[in-house]
Amino acid sequence: MNRNHKPLLFIFITLVLDVTGLGLIIPIMPALIMDLGHTSVSEASRIGGWLTFTYAVMQFVFAPVLGALSDRYGRRPVLLIALFGFGVDYLFLALAPTLGWIFVGRALCGITGASITTASAYIADISTHENRAKNFGLVGAAF
Repeated sequence: MNRNHKPLLFIFITLVLDVTGLGLIIPIMPALIMDLGHTSVSEASRIGGWLTFTYAVMQFVFAPVLGALSDRYGRRPVLLIALFGFGVDYLFLALAPTLGWIFVGRALCGITGASITTASAYIADISTHENRAKNFGLVGAAF
């Protein structure tokens, strides 16, 4: 593989793992909530909405923080920490004894899921003017 393509592959794999993890958890989340919370389907849907809200708010709040950290310490270390955070979140979801722990996991995933800003900055850093649009297309392909 061309040396210039290795960072792009790393970014693409990071984003695919993020999106795949989210895609895998969405279908089972209602059953998990009902099992842990002993609730009805409608209550599980409401709690699922709050879990999604928690994830989104953490992404919104921490995107600038991760951006600043990636400016200071580098894009790759921040993306590696994000991957570690995804893994910890999925462990939380798999082993959570209560709904509270699921909220903690989703908050952590939202914090580390704000890595799309870092990935976009990384792509901008490694792209030439000629291939910038193509490289940013990889971000869209990951989703």
